[in-house]
Parts: sequence; structure tokens; C-alpha cells
Amino acid sequence: MHATVYDVFRATAARTPDADFLFTEPVTAAAYGIASGAVCWSEAAAEVERLRIAYQGAGWGHGHRVGLLLENRPAFLFHWFALNALGVSVVPINAEMRSAELIYLIGHSEIGLAVTLPARANDLRAAASEAGVAFDTMEAGGAVPTARTAAPHAGQPVGTGSECGLLYTSGTTGRPKGCMLDNAYFLRAGEWYAALDGVCSVRRDTERVITPLPLNHMNAMAFSTMVVLVAGGCLVQLDRFHPKTWLQSARDSGATIAHYLGVMPAMLLSASASKADRDHAIRWGFGAGVDRKNHAPFEERFNFPLVEAWAMTETGAGACVMANREPRLVGSSCFGRQPGFLEVRLVDEEGGDVPAGAPGELLVRSAGDDPRRYFFSGYLKDDEATREAWADGWFHTGDLVRRDADGNFFFVDRKKNVIRRSGENISAVEVESVLNQHPAVKASAVAATPDAVRGDEVLACIVMREEADTSQSAALAASIVEHALAQLAYYKAPGYVAFVDALPLTPSQKIQRGQLRELAHALPGQANCIDTRSMKKRQA
Repeated sequence: MHATVYDVFRATAARTPDADFLFTEPVTAAAYGIASGAVCWSEAAAEVERLRIAYQGAGWGHGHRVGLLLENRPAFLFHWFALNALGVSVVPINAEMRSAELIYLIGHSEIGLAVTLPARANDLRAAASEAGVAFDTMEAGGAVPTARTAAPHAGQPVGTGSECGLLYTSGTTGRPKGCMLDNAYFLRAGEWYAALDGVCSVRRDTERVITPLPLNHMNAMAFSTMVVLVAGGCLVQLDRFHPKTWLQSARDSGATIAHYLGVMPAMLLSASASKADRDHAIRWGFGAGVDRKNHAPFEERFNFPLVEAWAMTETGAGACVMANREPRLVGSSCFGRQPGFLEVRLVDEEGGDVPAGAPGELLVRSAGDDPRRYFFSGYLKDDEATREAWADGWFHTGDLVRRDADGNFFFVDRKKNVIRRSGENISAVEVESVLNQHPAVKASAVAATPDAVRGDEVLACIVMREEADTSQSAALAASIVEHALAQLAYYKAPGYVAFVDALPLTPSQKIQRGQLRELAHALPGQANCIDTRSMKKRQA
């Protein structure tokens, strides 16, 4: 049995040294300015070993944390595996993050080093200084700085329970939470995936898994990467999703399994149909959130099944439910049936079980003696939130789900106050905290409004200060969005700014989120609501 991610990587590299491990297709190569083509397992192993020795020589060890701001580049994987060998936990940093987000992440995680793109080094150092953290940066191919502190767990063996990664997920009532994920979490993800059957069989040392999803998300780190490490084969990690070239990238790379988010099928279907739509080797797709009306048309046109699944960063594969066996009930938001390794409850607001067909909050736990087996280890520095999430011995997902008489699960809605735009989870409170710093803003409230392409878009209701000049509402809305773009990733900035006289509040002066959601659905198109979506562009 393997104890770490590094162990399973090294074992597969030894078994298939000359096979392709990582393939960079031309679009990604051009975006990153790196060579296209394949890196074989033995080449990857040699680079990981070089880095492992360098980190070890610089004093990095068990219990340290290191940030990785490397986008989806091959270097991310090499540094992750090398650090994992030493018991160093990696903290993926979204390259879209700006000052306010970086200050929080660096201060909260207490990383002592970030491996970064050269253009972001100054931003990271400035954020670390603001957070009061002793901190160094290095480029992916640079010399490793000496660790400023001794490894917290020096002398203790690195094993399945050692922290492997710290991934931040959007909170519902405050700042993003740091999910501590151990080696067992990642190993289980790969083993679960490799053992799939039904529609989703995985052929040992054969599959080529293509994904545009970011390596700072659980899906890319724990599913697409880990199945390749466990089962062998090749990872095709794209820089991001390019609708116009995605199918060509799949052909160029020989992809056999594709990962997707719901927005991707919608974008691919929007292009004109072509005979070339079926000219690929993809056997099936792994994802979530495909629009019900697009599900069957996509499978008919592109000739491979989109297999819906459910999981969270906190649960990993420990509670993954997947519609990998027929009947998949295509076009119904069905994400499968209860697997044997999982216990499930659907409960109402009072905590009582709901009958078949009625929506309830999804509660999950591992079957057997350890209900938290393969789940996250907890929220960093937030024991109260961890206890709350595990109230009464069940993990409370915050998702509303219904189950039919045959045991099929159907996703209904999110109970949590999280906006999900193109697969990115956005905390309303985080955005509000930035908007409220604008000199003309008295108060703000952020909610999701439907978007035909991205699922949700961010809508901000703004109450202006009395002295603010509201005669030029479009210019004022632009100023507010520019303020947000300077401190937040572009996708978190408001796509709509609505000027209102007052926010819907509870008697205790808290935002009435239910009323706000209704308001957000009704505001777009009204005179007081400015469409600012054109300002939200990915920054170079």
C-alpha cells in the first residue's frame, strides 16, 4: 500500500517509464510559452527527484506549507510531488487572485514560500508584508530559498495522515475556509476513480484524461491527476477551456476521457454542427452541472456520454456519487444512486428525514466505524466551523437534493449562499467586504442572478452614500467594478450593479438572503441595474 501521493507517482513511473505521463497540446503550449508534446514518466520522475533533493537540502520538511502559483503548468505537478515526498503541504494559489485575497490566503495559511510566475512575485511579497508573514518567493526553475523555520513535524514519518494540500473553498458567511486534505484523501480519489465500472470503466495504462479545470480546484488535483497516478496513462492538462479549439485539442492529444463543467457543453453546442464533432477518441465525460436541456443533445451530437457526479472539496471521493450505471436518466439532473461505501440522509429544516420525492439537505458520512474516513481533516484554524459541518455525526453539505422511489438522486439547489459562476464558487460576503470599501458605497449585498452561459452571474445591490453623485449611474457602476477588479479575481466582480434605496434586512439588521435572491432575479433589465459584464475579462 502506498502512503503518499509521491509514493504512487514513483511506483507508476517505475512500472511505465517510457509511456507518456503528461501531454501539452499546442494551444496550451502557446498560452504558456512552453514546448508542446509529451513528457514521459521517467522524465517527470527525474525532475521530481531533482526538486525533492533541492527542497530537502534547503530545509523544507514535514509540516511546512508552500504555495504554488503556477496555473496549470507541468511545473505545478513536479513541485507538488517533490514537496509531498518530504511531507510539505502545498497551497494552490489561483493566479486570478488580487491583493485582498492574497493577503488573506498568505496570512491564514502561513505559507513560508511560494513558487510563482515571475510576474506575480512582487504581488505575493507585498501581500505577505501586509499580512506580517516571513515569506520568500521562487520561480519554478529557480534556486530553492532556505526554510526560515524548522519543519513542525521533523523526525515524524510522512504517511497517509500527513497533510498533502490545503485548498480554499468559498465560505457562506465569511472568508474562504482552508480545507486540510491528507494523503489518504488524494489516494482514495485515485483508487475510487480507477475502480469505476459501468459507463465509466478505466483501462490500466491506457487512458488519456483531458481537463481544462484548474489545479487549484479539487477536481483537477484529486480526480484527473490521481487517476493517472493510480491507473497509469497520460494527463492532458489544458491551460483553460477554449470552446473554439477544445475539440481539436482532444484530437491532438488522443484524449479518451474528458472532464467538464456544465458551462462547457453549452458553449460547445452553441457552435455550428459539423461532421468533425464525432472525430475524436473520447469514451466518456466526467463532470457536473450540465443543463438538463443540453444533456441529450450533446451526447447525440458529440457521441460520448456526459456522466454527472456529485462531490465537494470537503468530501473528495469519500462521498462521491456518480451516475456511472444505466439508467442515467439523462436530462433530469440525476447524479446517481447511493454507493455502498456511503451513508446518506436527506433532511428538512428541523433535521427530520424527508420522504421520497421531497427535497432535503444532503447529509453524508462514510459507512463503517469511521464516519470521516477519506473526507477532509478539518477547516484550518476553525474548529467551530468543522464541528458545525459535522453536527450530529453527519457532514452537512448545504445542497438540496431529492431522491425518487428507485433511489436516484437529483440535484435541486444550493442551500448555501454561494454563487457558482462557470464552475467557480464565489462567496457573497467576500465580495461585499471589498465593495463596501468603495468611497461612494454605504452598503452592498451580493447575490446570484441567472446567466444562460455561465450558470450564475454576480449581481450587487448598492446603497450609495448621501453625498455620492448618482447622476452618472453608468460611470459610478464602472468605478465600483474597477474597484472590485483591483482586489478580486475578475470572475468575482459584479456583472450587474443595481442601485437601490435600501437592502432587504432581517429584524436583527442582517441581509435577508431569500429576498435578495428574488430581487437579483428581477433586477436585470431595469433602469437602475447596470450591465457591467463586459468589464469582467481574464487578466493577463
